[in-house]
Amino acid sequence: MQNLYTEVTTLDRRCVTNYALSEELMMEHAATALDHAVRSHTTTGGRVLIVCGSGNNGADGLALARLLYPDYALSVHLPFGASSPLCQLQRERLEKLDVKFSAIEEGYDTIVDAMFGSGLNRPLGPTAIDVLERLNTLDGYKIACDIPSGLYASGTLEQYTFKADLTVTMGALKRSLYSDAAKEVIGIVTVANLGVARSSYEIPSSWQLADIGDLSLPTRTRTSAHKGSYGHLAVICGEKIGASVLAGSAALRFGTGLVSLISNENVAIPYELMQSHSLPATVTAIALGMGLGEEFCDDELTRLLDNAHPMILDADIFYHPLFLSLLKRQNVVLTPHPKEFAHILKVCGMADIDVATLQNDRFGYAERFCAAYPHAVLVLKGSNVIVARHGTFVINPHGTVALAKGGSGDVLGGLIGALLAQGYDPFEAALNASLAHTLAAKNTLINNYALTPLDIIERISTL
Repeated sequence: MQNLYTEVTTLDRRCVTNYALSEELMMEHAATALDHAVRSHTTTGGRVLIVCGSGNNGADGLALARLLYPDYALSVHLPFGASSPLCQLQRERLEKLDVKFSAIEEGYDTIVDAMFGSGLNRPLGPTAIDVLERLNTLDGYKIACDIPSGLYASGTLEQYTFKADLTVTMGALKRSLYSDAAKEVIGIVTVANLGVARSSYEIPSSWQLADIGDLSLPTRTRTSAHKGSYGHLAVICGEKIGASVLAGSAALRFGTGLVSLISNENVAIPYELMQSHSLPATVTAIALGMGLGEEFCDDELTRLLDNAHPMILDADIFYHPLFLSLLKRQNVVLTPHPKEFAHILKVCGMADIDVATLQNDRFGYAERFCAAYPHAVLVLKGSNVIVARHGTFVINPHGTVALAKGGSGDVLGGLIGALLAQGYDPFEAALNASLAHTLAAKNTLINNYALTPLDIIERISTL
């Protein structure tokens, strides 16, 4: 896991206070990281454009220009002048090298955006918009200093936001880099050392970023066991039988010893799944909502759910009259997509918003929900999945557009149910299942438009 921060000014000040680092020294380290990025992607003598703002982010860009001179054909664009003391100092140093400031042209090998950093919290003016729109039309490898200009601290972005191939973020990872919208503009993200190791620079954070290595698979280590040793998941099988079959098949593939589909009628299902009209006594977890429809009346569902089993809730159950009572359970996992989460916020009396409003503040609404329901685990689906429980928030950034297909969510529900049935803590079940789900899709060697839920289930076996 890596820490994520809404702001790093506090961390910079700690470096000054605790380690006697100066702001200027940290800036030189930032410029050195940018220098390494440029040199790694641009042959000596190549044309490099650096566009600098008037504050300290711009000062990083000016310091970079000084380090690159005279090895590259430099063009430095300073559209707003220099306002911060360090920006003025870095401009003076660059002028003493007789580096000239110039307009934006064509034909650059590398373009560096050093206009605005992670503190951006107000709309940009027409000059900034014109510059960013021009930069996005240029060919060349594009590097963002700290965060792409046009990306706000909240994680929202403007349509003209700088589209980076590489973002060199300063000191620590910013949460704004991992909003759903930001995925289109950040490219690869690296963290620049500002004079001390990240372990010294950073402090604990309630928001974290999941790494691939954080996945813990339910690998069986016991040498003596039977199918009952690995749990029994009940999938409530509703009107859309396929959704339940996908969830059940995914659960069986992810280590659950037994999977039963609970239905009113006899339905055709894969041979490896069991079927029952009542809840088996050996059940250890329940998956509810995928394809549910109106198959069960309220009394039938109430009887099925009159137990303390951990539960994964998805899809149709969010619109069911029983939802609010289920939400009060101690061991429940919710897996809504944004439209469903907006509905949940409404029925819980927390907010009446549309999906666009939610997406503009995914982080904030996830925090509000988890504060109101501290025992529930939220898996808010999206390009970057948020897995959260009161006080702990993890972003899974490994999702891919290949998952944008019907049935993908049913597979995720089955994977979470599998781990719940095997005795995992609900938060750990949700996080590990989410990672397995995204990595299975990411690692499948087929075109991203062709991925099906069955492909994901198959790939789970080879993680």
